[in-house]
Parts: sequence; C-alpha cells; structure tokens
Amino acid sequence: MTPEEITALFTRKDGTYLCARWGRPVAPVIFGLADESLNIFREVIRTGFAHAGHPVTDTDPELGSNLMMFFVRDWSELDHVPDLDRLTGSDDLPTRLQSQNADQYRLFRFDPDGAIRACLHFIRMSGALSKAHPAELAEALTMRSTLSFATDITPSAGLATLIRAAYDPTMPVAATDASHALRLFARLER
Repeated sequence: MTPEEITALFTRKDGTYLCARWGRPVAPVIFGLADESLNIFREVIRTGFAHAGHPVTDTDPELGSNLMMFFVRDWSELDHVPDLDRLTGSDDLPTRLQSQNADQYRLFRFDPDGAIRACLHFIRMSGALSKAHPAELAEALTMRSTLSFATDITPSAGLATLIRAAYDPTMPVAATDASHALRLFARLER
C-alpha cells in the first residue's frame, strides 16, 4: 500500500482528510439478526478489535452501546426504531436510504479530541447483501468501523495491517492533515 493509497482511504469527497480511531472501548450491540449469525458477528467484532489492539466491552459508561448495527429487510423498518432522528441527526434517514436504493449506511460520532465516540451501521439485507456470508459481512463491517474510512473498503491483509498501524499508541487518535498517511505508511514497513 502506497502513501497515496492510504491518503485516498481517508480523504472525503470535499477533499478533507480525516483518520480517526476509537479512543474508548467498543461496546457493540446488534439488532435484527438470528442467534446463529449474531454469535458470528460478536466473535468477529471481538477478534477484529483484538487484532487492532483495542478493547471491546459490554457497556460504555456514557452511551451504553457505542457500536450499533441495525439489520433490516427494508429501510421502512427503521421507522420503528425509537428516537432514530436523535440517534442519527436525520429526520428522514429511511426515506433517503430508500430513494438512493442503498444497501448500507455508516455514521460516525466523535469525541472532542476527534476520536471515534460511536459508529452506527444500517444494513439492508434484501438487496445485494442478502447473499453475503455472515462471517464475511461481519469482517467487512468490523473493519469499516475501526477507522473513519472515507471510502468503502474490502477486507484484506493489507488493510488489517493498516488498522493495526493506526492503533499504534504513538499515533494520534485523530488526524486531519494528509501527512498523517506518511506516518501510517512508515508503520506498515515495520
């Protein structure tokens, strides 16, 4: 992976760079999955964050859960989620996702120091993802929630190494200068 490829992973459509990692333990909760899939997701989340060297816990003292995954067959099911507008900051999220024919949506919230405070995933399982293997989908969603990737990513050994480099204790929890990508690149070589 080159410095330019790393920079592209964290450069948003408006040209700004943001690479943020979790600053607090991750407390996941998953809605809408059958028990057998739920167990796979729990194990993959724990394994993925352990690989990054970051703790997973049962509860966040402030938020309760800070990594939330909502699985639905149709976006209209989100209309029944209490306080969804307050949770997402959007009063028309289900309608917007339906009009875009989206399969998934991810939203981050950040602490004052720029670290990830919460991550919300919304996944529509009746679309292209309906045939996804639970373990593969769990791995993809876990990797996408470890850092503030600006683009959609596909799990790979290279990305796993990049994630681990971003969680190096000497690295900042958040960076907005693209030169940060050079620091990540230097850690990939170790």
